Amino acid sequence: MAKPKSAAKPPKSRTVTYGSGTPDDPWILKTPTLTSDFQAWRDESASPPALVVQVGTTRLSYQLRCLDDLAAMLKASGDWVPLGTSDEGKATADGTVEAWARSPKNPVKGYYGLRKGYRGRFANYVPPVLELLGLVELEHQPRNNRVRHASAGGR
Repeated sequence: MAKPKSAAKPPKSRTVTYGSGTPDDPWILKTPTLTSDFQAWRDESASPPALVVQVGTTRLSYQLRCLDDLAAMLKASGDWVPLGTSDEGKATADGTVEAWARSPKNPVKGYYGLRKGYRGRFANYVPPVLELLGLVELEHQPRNNRVRHASAGGR
């Protein structure tokens, strides 16, 4: 499972304030547009293990394997992929991270979100965690942000 590379180094990300990614010390992150704060942490005791996201009073959870699976998809892509953030009941554009996170063709064959009605917005909350972990580059524009695997930038 993806873990931070070193607790001693300050993160390169502009989206993290502090935290170690545990329930007692969650990461405090910003959405890709840098307009909203949220907390995230790993809950490896959940069944299945989960990435938990707290946005105000709303709690979302995604299968923890989404971190490794999304990083692998982005590495295989080798290029920028639009985020395409969308709520669960709304359509997603093809070729986006959000569409991939719901696709029957992804490794879990459907939604990574664990709570019906709260399974969307994957592209808004998971890529900032991957950025913190040093696995991706994430754009931070007011709209239409994209993400790519960190190794794609060195080519």
